[in-house]
Amino acid sequence: MSARTVLNSGDIDRAITRIAHEIVEANHGTSDLILLGIPTRGALLADKIATVIEKYYPDFDSSASVGTLDITMYRDDLSKNPTRSVKQTVIPAVGVDEKVVVLVDDVLYSGRTIRAALDALSDLGRPSAVRLAILIDRGHRELPIRADYVGKNLPTSRTEHIRLNLDESDGETSVVIDA
Repeated sequence: MSARTVLNSGDIDRAITRIAHEIVEANHGTSDLILLGIPTRGALLADKIATVIEKYYPDFDSSASVGTLDITMYRDDLSKNPTRSVKQTVIPAVGVDEKVVVLVDDVLYSGRTIRAALDALSDLGRPSAVRLAILIDRGHRELPIRADYVGKNLPTSRTEHIRLNLDESDGETSVVIDA
């Protein structure tokens, strides 16, 4: 199996910074903004985006505006892989009702993970709007789902696999395509 690095740590940091600014600009500020990361790497990315927003927009309190959304029980492939471990869902104390919720994940592929996230979110409340921030969009959608904020579009073949490595979980930060 061959692997090639397509984004390094600096590329990823720039993409995260750009996404953070785009989110605030589209929201016309930080009021009523909630970031929900999809475990595992989506949650880490949500924290990174929140850190950037907090740095440039001091009225944003990341500790009160960031959470995680576990989608395990909402997946449509549970019968094929029933041993998935359930992660913790952590919703900010203000909840999601009438908030602009930005779902954050690492790679957008078929769209099925995001469909599951939308189902999970609907059980938690009724946001005023739901947006999607993705570090990598690799194409091959099976559902009509599109990201609002994209770090990098990386067209791939269906046989390739994109791997996001982050310092917090993998000891390095990069995006690698395994062929």
